[in-house]
Amino acid sequence: MTAMLSQIRRDPVLLTLWLALVALAAVWLAPFVFITFTSLKSTAEVMGSGAFAPPAEPRPANYVEAWSRGGFDRAFLNSVQVTVIKVPRGLAIAALAAYALARMHSRWNKAVLLFVVFGTMIPFQVMLAPLFTLVNGMGLVDTYIGLILPYLAFGVPYQVFILHSFFRGVPRELSEAALIDGASHFTTFRRIFLPITLPVLAALLILDFVATWNEFAMALVILQDKDMWTLPLGLMSFQGQFSNDYGQLNAAIIITVLPAVLVYLIFQRYFVSGLTSGAVKG
Repeated sequence: MTAMLSQIRRDPVLLTLWLALVALAAVWLAPFVFITFTSLKSTAEVMGSGAFAPPAEPRPANYVEAWSRGGFDRAFLNSVQVTVIKVPRGLAIAALAAYALARMHSRWNKAVLLFVVFGTMIPFQVMLAPLFTLVNGMGLVDTYIGLILPYLAFGVPYQVFILHSFFRGVPRELSEAALIDGASHFTTFRRIFLPITLPVLAALLILDFVATWNEFAMALVILQDKDMWTLPLGLMSFQGQFSNDYGQLNAAIIITVLPAVLVYLIFQRYFVSGLTSGAVKG
């Protein structure tokens, strides 16, 4: 640590870079500090103190009251149900599809891959109206299947694109040796490709979990029954009812984002290495 500090002092470029990183980190952390401090204050203290002033008398009861008043227990379970069903299945579908496109030769592979990649270029916001018409026509409004299927449709193409690039970079001799020994493509995928793909899958799991957990617009269109609302919709409802109770409102925000933060912290060591592997191979 001492040697690193000494090197930074001697190198003006490195010092400038570190100062820029510290300033950038401060900008990113400022909203989190504000929300955390505000979540522990009473309304009177919020109005009478500075935005970044720590709470004089912390009120952890704000979290309990926000959880109870906002009915977040039901919304939390709804979000868990949707995320636990969607994220693993999306990764499984994407991994199998990417392997097939990268390793199972067919004259249609490039056309299918191009079609899949094209799906990453369509912003789902422009598809909300026709999507609702399609889901409603299938009788899937106010069902989690009606929500999970569009989630898969918009999430899988990006995952296929990343995993396909990674699979193309794996030495061909590994899969060919397994196939010559009589292994099926599924066995080759499960025993050779899946273990070395775990860092990439962990990175994609983080991205997919956060995107699914925080998704708002599609859930708002498809889930009209409040008893089926996910956490972002529950937070919207809480904000509409208790917008002047700043302490509990910020506590509700932390309750909503905390699971995504925890998942990132658990898998963050795989995040950079996984995305780098998927980006540079192939």
